This record gives sequence, structure tokens and C-alpha cells, in this order.
Amino acid sequence: MENPKVSRRIFMMTSGGSAAALATSALTPAHGAPVASPPASGATTLNYPKRAVGKAAAMPVNQAVNFSYPDASSPCYAIRMGSPVPGGVGPNKDIVAYSAMCTHMGCPVAYDTGTKTFKCGCHFSVFDPENKGQMVCGQATEDLPQVLLEYDSRSDSVQAVAINGLLYGRQSNVL
Repeated sequence: MENPKVSRRIFMMTSGGSAAALATSALTPAHGAPVASPPASGATTLNYPKRAVGKAAAMPVNQAVNFSYPDASSPCYAIRMGSPVPGGVGPNKDIVAYSAMCTHMGCPVAYDTGTKTFKCGCHFSVFDPENKGQMVCGQATEDLPQVLLEYDSRSDSVQAVAINGLLYGRQSNVL
């Protein structure tokens, strides 16, 4: 019996097609098998802790309130803007929170009450808390990570529950 020679090209085409067919069949559920639903859009897969930020009525309008989230080495600011904003919580949908670390090089940002913006003193990046922490100008290329909040009207309490965006210097927000 003669041993046929297979060229490298034929081998690669045959094995690649076989691998693709096998992968496709492995992903296709058997008839009648339950199909896992995709995760909800925007759902977080990290196990964020719930942490109290404060009482909504006690937060002064247009002043930053310091807190740490999701751990003690992650400074954040909560601000009651005074008018409803996207992502805002509270009785007037005007309370938002953001990381206090610039997305450019991790320098601390400061809240400027006159312009209602966060400003980085290191490289002059500016972020807009009334527009989901959008980067307005400067060296940063990412928006300021927004701390997602929940409001309980019965107790008037605001809690941090997750973060939208990656904290500076981390591969994961929850260590």
C-alpha cells in the first residue's frame, strides 16, 4: 500500500475546517437542551460590596462628599448637583459619585464648585460630573469612572453598589 504525501497547504486547510466544524457543533445545543441566556446589557460580573455613602438630605448642594469605594484605597466623591443628571439618584435624581483618581496617571482630581467640574492638577484634565464623568479636555483619554449608586427613599440613604469604568492602576476594580 502506497503512503500518499499530503502538502502542508492541504493539511492546514483540512485541519482548520475540521476544527471550525467541531467548535461550531460544540457550541450548538442539543435539541431540547436549555439555552443559557446572555447576561443583561450593562450587568456587572464583579462582586461589588454595598457601602453607605450618606443621607441624601444631609448632602450639601454642589459640594463634594468624600468616601472610599470599593475599598479603603479607592477615594471617591459624591456630589448633589442641584438638578437632575444622567445616572443621578435621590429624590431629585441629582446625586452622582465618581472616582477621585484621574484616568490619565492616577493623580487626585478636585471638584471645582464654580465650573461644576473635576479638575486634575497634574496634567489639567477636566471631567464633567453632570454628563457621566465625561472627559472634557486634557491628557486623559478615558471618562472618570462613575460609582453607581442606589437610593432608599424610606431611609433617605445613598449606597455605592458598583463602578462603571476601570479605576486607575487596576486590572479589576475589586481586588
